[in-house]
Amino acid sequence: MASDGDAAPLLTPSGNNDDEPRRRRNMYAFGCATLASMTTILMGYNLALMSGAQLFVREDMALSDAEIEVLTGSMNVFMLVSILAAGWAADVLGRRGTIVLANAFLMAGALAMSLGATYAALMAARFVTSVGVGFARVVAPVYNAEISPASTRGVLTSLLDMFVNVGILLSYVSNFAFAGLPVHLGWRVMFAIGAVPPVFLAAAVLAMPESPRWLAMRGRLADARAVLVRTSDSVEEADLRLEEINHAVEAPHDAGGGVWRELLLQPSAMVRRILATVIGLQFFQQASGIDAIVLYSPLVFKKAGMASNTSVLGATIAIGVVKTCFILVATLLSDRLGRRPLLLASTGGMAVTLTSLALTLRAASPPSTASAAACVASVVAFVAAFSVGLGPTTATYTAEVMPLRLRAQGTGLGVAVNRLACGAVTMTFISLADGITMAGCFFIYAGVAAAACVFVYVWLPETRGRSLENMDIVFSK
Repeated sequence: MASDGDAAPLLTPSGNNDDEPRRRRNMYAFGCATLASMTTILMGYNLALMSGAQLFVREDMALSDAEIEVLTGSMNVFMLVSILAAGWAADVLGRRGTIVLANAFLMAGALAMSLGATYAALMAARFVTSVGVGFARVVAPVYNAEISPASTRGVLTSLLDMFVNVGILLSYVSNFAFAGLPVHLGWRVMFAIGAVPPVFLAAAVLAMPESPRWLAMRGRLADARAVLVRTSDSVEEADLRLEEINHAVEAPHDAGGGVWRELLLQPSAMVRRILATVIGLQFFQQASGIDAIVLYSPLVFKKAGMASNTSVLGATIAIGVVKTCFILVATLLSDRLGRRPLLLASTGGMAVTLTSLALTLRAASPPSTASAAACVASVVAFVAAFSVGLGPTTATYTAEVMPLRLRAQGTGLGVAVNRLACGAVTMTFISLADGITMAGCFFIYAGVAAAACVFVYVWLPETRGRSLENMDIVFSK
């Protein structure tokens, strides 16, 4: 790692020099990032499928509210095992090998879920799925950040969240499409179709190159340069990126303590600030209640006055479409406007729309068509605000700011906090709504979103266009 800012970055921020001629964007890097990100389609599909499937699982297996709550949210807690192991796996097996392993677990988990005959079998299947989801959630953004040139890193790392939401949208479509099947069969088909894509994705991932930074860490500099030449905007940029990677790999650090000692036990002031940034951003992303909407929107809509399962599941498809479209907007704007403006607009909008949703639910007594329409409008507005900033940008920012030698484990730690916050939300939402009302839940989430806006304004610097190996200069100011 560079010292306190006395070394200038070898790569200047992109997009800041109007006289620099425009270069054609590297489509090979785009293809690699797309393949790595597509694994997260399955992550989104498996996480959100319970939104509608729970209606039928509850009826088929006679499960209680508490059992449904645990089954729905438990994967976020189970995921901690693979999230904390993902950094080690990514360093040992490589980024590409770990993504292939993630697909294998996702396929096995989907099959086990579709065949589960008891509640215990379903919980075991969720655990298997969680291993694949955890590996994909940590390693895919690391791979995308390391394969991408600085000029398009925001776009390429934002692909991750876009594909997660494609998976969420597909899960909502699956809920709607198979809702007409017999109760004992419909939800099993929903899960079973998720077992096919991992086979093809694993084969496609094997055609990708390994991360150049992982190759350099293994001393394979010729291979690293070959990948950089193919994924950079020019040969000159590839050589500069390789030189920066070498500097990062060779930089002196605590040789006796290892990564976790440097990250947690004896961090420098700069590492502490980076870690606080990553943990804070990952926490606020989930603590603001997005997965309460993703997983429990059918219950929210029924509370507001929607009666039929068909109407409820149709409304969730609209949410999925809006979520995916606004993530695409964020992807297009990330490298133009920067990460910080999108995060500020997003968190501020979330606070306003969550307050609107809470007020709508409080006023929906008795429930009516008007209250149901207002509820759907508030939910759609919240999802749009989340998806234009805090949703896709969190993974981008996390992968950008972590130093190379700490990146896999540091990203894993941030994602672990993210999943713990998500688990706390999803495993308590029904019980909390029974205790303080559903409106009360969303008032709490609105307060968290407002706190996130303050956190971004006070604490987060801009990272757009910075080279990964010199991000420490931003945090030393």
